[in-house]
Amino acid sequence: MVLVHDIVEIDAGDAYCYDEIAVRDQKVREQEAATRIFGILPHGQAREFRELWDEFECRETPEAKFAHALDRLQPLLHNYHTQGKSWLEHGVRVDQVLDRNRVIKDGSERLWREAERMINDATEKGWLARE
Repeated sequence: MVLVHDIVEIDAGDAYCYDEIAVRDQKVREQEAATRIFGILPHGQAREFRELWDEFECRETPEAKFAHALDRLQPLLHNYHTQGKSWLEHGVRVDQVLDRNRVIKDGSERLWREAERMINDATEKGWLARE
């Protein structure tokens, strides 16, 4: 499910998640990309992949919630293990990271606790602006 989501995201042109202007039309671009990409596939595969993508986007099933948790955790791990490189380059604040990543909790309480630990540690180390 995460990989199907990523294929669409790549085709649509991924936007930096903390760039409010770049993400304005992201949903529309992703809808168009999904229709185009899945339209290339044989009917059965197209339907299966579209259903997976739609399930991910709706975030209603336990699997979709967990997939979203993984999707949000990956960039958090990347930023944390590069000493906040991207956060620092873009002036990202701790409240932005918390707001964006709270959905991790819906997919896994355990992953959310670890995400909070990393966010707090990154803030203490100065990798995230306090506000």
